Amino acid sequence: MTATVTPHSVIDEGPDPRVHGVRSMRLRTLATGIGMLAAVISFAGSWIPSFWGDEAASIMSAERPVSTLFPMLGRVDAVHGLYYLFLHGWINIFGASELSVRLPSAIGVGLAAAGTVVLAALVLDRKIAVIAGLVFAVLPRVTYMGAEARSYALGTAIAVWLTVLLVILLRRGTSRVLPWVLYALGFTLAIYCFLYMVLLVFVHAIMLLSTTRSREVLRRWVGFAGLGFALALPVIVYALGEHGQVSFLGRRPRFSPHTVFISQWFSSPWLAAVCWLLIVTAVVVVARSWWRSSPRTLPVGAILVLSWLVLPTLLLELGNVFVAPMYTTRYLSFCTPAVAIAIAMGIMVLARNWMRVAAVALLFGLAAPVYLAQRGPYAKNGGSDWRQASAVLGEHARPGDAIVFDTATKPSQRPRLAMHLYPNDYVGLDDVALATPYSDIPSLWDAVTPLDRAADRLGGIDTVWAMEMKPKGASVPADVLELRQLGFQVQREYPVHRTVIYELSRSGS
Repeated sequence: MTATVTPHSVIDEGPDPRVHGVRSMRLRTLATGIGMLAAVISFAGSWIPSFWGDEAASIMSAERPVSTLFPMLGRVDAVHGLYYLFLHGWINIFGASELSVRLPSAIGVGLAAAGTVVLAALVLDRKIAVIAGLVFAVLPRVTYMGAEARSYALGTAIAVWLTVLLVILLRRGTSRVLPWVLYALGFTLAIYCFLYMVLLVFVHAIMLLSTTRSREVLRRWVGFAGLGFALALPVIVYALGEHGQVSFLGRRPRFSPHTVFISQWFSSPWLAAVCWLLIVTAVVVVARSWWRSSPRTLPVGAILVLSWLVLPTLLLELGNVFVAPMYTTRYLSFCTPAVAIAIAMGIMVLARNWMRVAAVALLFGLAAPVYLAQRGPYAKNGGSDWRQASAVLGEHARPGDAIVFDTATKPSQRPRLAMHLYPNDYVGLDDVALATPYSDIPSLWDAVTPLDRAADRLGGIDTVWAMEMKPKGASVPADVLELRQLGFQVQREYPVHRTVIYELSRSGS
């Protein structure tokens, strides 16, 4: 655990190039195998939960014509623009089912797991690398992002491999332009994939300052990191102009220890307790080694891992408290490689191999209930049931019936989005409140008319279906009350999970 980055080798394997080649091949095999395992773990059951609001934003944006995508990004969601463009091509080829659109995230997890193994082997050692890859594969934050149609898993893969590239550049002490251009482009890609990965620059700066005193290398990094930032300025500028989009974060507590220490990466309190115990153990051992060393130098691997573990969260929380709302747990998904490596460092402190195996097994066991819950039919967003509710309409509604949707809930839970995610169940239904389809305007969502202003559109319609969030207590949804005033009566209710579907017909029909 005290390995340091050396200036002239990619992996400190010894002087014999044949030995180095064999060991490098073994590392590639390990990384590939663990990456494939992680991808399979994330992919398994990913198609079971119903879509939810953030995934609706991804799919609806990807399905709109490219000619209207860019005007939309100029007003909203610029930080996800690259992912939406990628998903546009993916859906055109593979369709928009849960299995299809979540598959790229599972692949992203596999790439990130392989990168975690390689990175840990470069800056620490191979045993830690293997454990880190296995831990990464089952972290709840990882298995969640690996089963969701968002950019976080792919962004994490970019982050870890960009860090691998930087470690290699520092080890070789290279000042050649082309490798640094690749670093700059990778940094740009990371920011375009998700804006908050700009925070990686602080982690890389600390690693750089702790590994090299070469002014030429320092100048190269500053120059090409700056180039990467400059190339990403368009998305940064647009994102700053769209900061009101995350105003909902202001309604949350400015700082919550439960969120940071449990929800952010672990979900389960028991899993969090064990993981933080291992991380603290690793920190104590590294600090003790530093104190006893002469001269006192911290191992580079520990510096990288701990700065990546702490800095992005610290900076976002400080910004959240003193500047503006900007923090939510999924924004820090790209830190999961550092979390896994830190946990692996703590496991390696254990004296016996059987203890290490037992520790990994314990983590797997504690993560399993979270993993299974993530793959339940109502696992997303506190119980999204849009697929199941849409199936009810597909079974019972008839062409020519009207459909209205609850608009009283927050955008990510509005039942109207289900119609765009499961369109086959809504064929032939009259969307009487629709004013302008989202694909025709620079907005994420449809423009709608309040039901009381759309009464004339119900002329000649005998049956209306109202898709509503489950009312609290004995309250009646506003849409149902309005339809009653227009002469409709509830014939039947279809409770699903958090959605209730009302079938209403005109009195006497």
